Amino acid sequence: MFHRLRPMQAFGRQAGLGLPAAIFVIVVLALVVLALANLEERTGESLGQDVQSSHAFWAAESGAQAGLSVLFPPGGTPASCGNAYFGASTAHTIPSAAQGLAGCTFTVTCSVQTDTAGNNYFTLRSTGVCGSGIDRAERVVEVGARDVVP
Repeated sequence: MFHRLRPMQAFGRQAGLGLPAAIFVIVVLALVVLALANLEERTGESLGQDVQSSHAFWAAESGAQAGLSVLFPPGGTPASCGNAYFGASTAHTIPSAAQGLAGCTFTVTCSVQTDTAGNNYFTLRSTGVCGSGIDRAERVVEVGARDVVP
């Protein structure tokens, strides 16, 4: 009374959704892996640019502090903006002994305005540059100082 099917006839009647579903899942997983790899690459590039940017800022900050030290030397007579240290074409390279900022450069420009009382108001503009090519970062720090006439 029970009708017996032969094994080959039983497989012939199945429609088969398994293979298309497996291919779909594999394709979706491959797309997810590619998206994650792309995200990882962009994150790495962004981190490198953030580090270079930070180094350029600290190079500019160091240049501004060094410029103030040249302008107002400890225990010495104040210099002027005409000092050879200042100038847009005078790039100062940070020595390799300075870990983290090695190879960065900075330039410091100086301008002065004098009021009617004879007080000098100096503006130092320091530009720090680190890296090269696509990893190049440049930051500017501007500092004001006053030389009061006694």
